[in-house]
Amino acid sequence: MQRRGKDDSEMILIPGETFQMGSTREEVDQEIATCKQSGYPESFCKNGLEPELPRHRMTVKAVFLDRYGVTNELFERFVTATGYRTTAEEEGTRFAWREQNGKWQMLKTDGATWRSPSGPRTTALSAHPVVQVSWVDAKAYCRWAGKRLPTEAEWELAARGTGSLRYPWGEGWDPAKANGTMTVKATTPVGSYPGGASPFGVLDMAGNVWQWTASLYKPYPYEASDGREDLNAKGGRVFRGGSWYSLPWVLRSAGRGGGDPAARSNGLGFRCAQTVQ
Repeated sequence: MQRRGKDDSEMILIPGETFQMGSTREEVDQEIATCKQSGYPESFCKNGLEPELPRHRMTVKAVFLDRYGVTNELFERFVTATGYRTTAEEEGTRFAWREQNGKWQMLKTDGATWRSPSGPRTTALSAHPVVQVSWVDAKAYCRWAGKRLPTEAEWELAARGTGSLRYPWGEGWDPAKANGTMTVKATTPVGSYPGGASPFGVLDMAGNVWQWTASLYKPYPYEASDGREDLNAKGGRVFRGGSWYSLPWVLRSAGRGGGDPAARSNGLGFRCAQTVQ
C-alpha cells in the first residue's frame, strides 16, 4: 500500500509488526573486531557499537514512510513556500567531509549550507538528498509536509524487516546495493541503488546520507514511553543508516548514531513518516 504526502513524495506502508531490535553480544563483539581491524581504537569501537545492546523485542504500530530521502528539489519547495532559513544559514559555519592534502577529513567549513553542501562554489543537485540540515530543520520540513520524523524503532523496522536483517537487502555487505565506503565520495541521486531496497521496498536505508529520527539518543531497551519521543526534551537525537563515507560495520541496519539537534554535515539528511489514521 502506498500514498503520496503533501509534498507529493511517495510513501510506503510499514505494517505494524514485532521484531528483534538492536544486536546480540556476539554480533557486537564481531563488529568491534572488524572496527579495530579498520584501524580504530577499541574504545572508539565499543562506544560506537555497544549502544546497540541488548537485542530486544519491539512492537511498532503501522506507519507510512517516505520511500526516498527528502531531496534538494523538495526542500527548495519548502523553503520557497515558507521562507524558512536553516540552522546552517543562520549560524554560517558547520562541518563537511572534504579532501585536503590527499586526505578526507571532517573540516570546519564556512558557508556550508543545504544550497552549498561542501561550502562555497559547491552545488545542491536537485535529485540528491538534502544535507547540511539539522534535526530542527528536518522536523520543520516534515511538519510543513503534514508528516513527522520517524521514531528510531520505526526506522529500524523499515530498514531490516521482521527478520532483523544485517543490511536492508540481506546479511552480507554489497557495494552494488548502497552508496558507502567512499566508493563514490559524494551523494548520489535518491533511489540509485534499487537492489538495496529493504523488505518493505524502502530505498537508501544504508548509505548515501545519515537520516535523522525523532528519538532522543538513549540506551536500550527501547521504551517509547520513557520520554525518548518527547519532541520538546533536550538532548541529542538519533540518526540512522550511515553515509557515503561510512564503512560496512557502520552501515548495518542496527547501527546507531546521534548528535546535537543543531548538528549538520554534508552526509546527514532525513526522510519523513506519517501516522496511519
